[in-house]
Amino acid sequence: MNKIWLIIKREYLVRVRKRSFIIMTILGPLLIAGIIILPTYLAMQGHDERIIALYEENTFFSSKLEDTDNLHFVKIPFEEVNIIKEDFSASSYYALLDIKDAENFALYSNQQVSLSVQSEIEGKLSDILQREELKLAGIDLQILEGVTTQIEVKTIIIGEEGETTGNAEVSFGIGFMCGILIYMFIFMYGTMVMRGVIEEKTSRIVEVIISSVKPFQLMMGKILGVALVGLTQFMLWIILTIIISSFAEVLFFDMSAIAAENSEMGQEQSVIVSELLKSLAGINIAQLLISFVFYFLGGYLLYSALFAAVGSAVDAEADTQQFILPITIPLILSFILMQPVMNNPDGVLAYWLSLIPFTSPIIMMVRLPFGVSNAELILSMALLVVGFLATTSLAAKIYRTGILMYGKKASYKELWKWLTFKG
Repeated sequence: MNKIWLIIKREYLVRVRKRSFIIMTILGPLLIAGIIILPTYLAMQGHDERIIALYEENTFFSSKLEDTDNLHFVKIPFEEVNIIKEDFSASSYYALLDIKDAENFALYSNQQVSLSVQSEIEGKLSDILQREELKLAGIDLQILEGVTTQIEVKTIIIGEEGETTGNAEVSFGIGFMCGILIYMFIFMYGTMVMRGVIEEKTSRIVEVIISSVKPFQLMMGKILGVALVGLTQFMLWIILTIIISSFAEVLFFDMSAIAAENSEMGQEQSVIVSELLKSLAGINIAQLLISFVFYFLGGYLLYSALFAAVGSAVDAEADTQQFILPITIPLILSFILMQPVMNNPDGVLAYWLSLIPFTSPIIMMVRLPFGVSNAELILSMALLVVGFLATTSLAAKIYRTGILMYGKKASYKELWKWLTFKG
């Protein structure tokens, strides 16, 4: 155990001191903060106003088309239509809407019109035609608009602690984010283990190390050392993301506007915070965080043992492709099935995939925000531990032989011999 600890310490210190680790630790939170802050900032800035030239022989549509925050319609005479078409760049118009009749519409521009602009114009024209048809049918539009109401159905979760408010959108978002993070981390740190094994093998350093420790101790030390590197980087990402997001919020948003609307925004923020707390009331946050750490480590340990075995079986990273695909198919399948599982988190497919060790790290984290029984969660965790032990045992058999094999490309037949070799 002391030797494994020494290898863990070496792997950890060597990797956290690398320039790539420092750079990714800084860039990761910047990217995450950018993903969080930038869309909000752009949404607050609004869209550029588009000036649309409008030509129509009569006034059926033009008299009813109203400007919006993004679109401004300017009716032009027939003489200007050809002038604009000949030299669009010389005009101040974004596009030209030519209305021939109730069935023929054309939108001209010197560039590809954005989908949002096209959809908005189509929606406005459809509304005008629909209202006209309702009038012709003798329907009073004022009465129709008066009875139009929006219904919001609240989700109430009845549990052991009583009734709590649920939110399917929040559960969907949390489950999707947890699944993506675990998928990304397993691939990232699993391949890190594989590359480390290949580097030591090709540089012949492993021959010196093997003289002092057993192959299994070396493999476990490397896997656990990289796991600590991953946890360290993940914790730093969380802390730095919170700090950077706080600073970015102050820098990006107009302080004068915030000061001018301080009282109004304070009321809005209190409502937002209140609604956020209500939407999270139906989710066991403590269980979610503990499970995330467990499945992150469990999934990483299971797959990294396989990645280490692949690294020991080849002499170059280019030779790993034939072995990586079969072992990562369950992981990729879990990623593909995330949305179907979230659409039916209590289904048969979701149940079995959350128990199978190769798919449970992602699928169970996707299901947890929707509610999973403790018995089912404990069974899934136990099977993941058993799966890790079994996978590590098999990977160790490949590792102990492959780590000292040079100059020969391993095949599946060769790997089977290493697995069944006794001695």
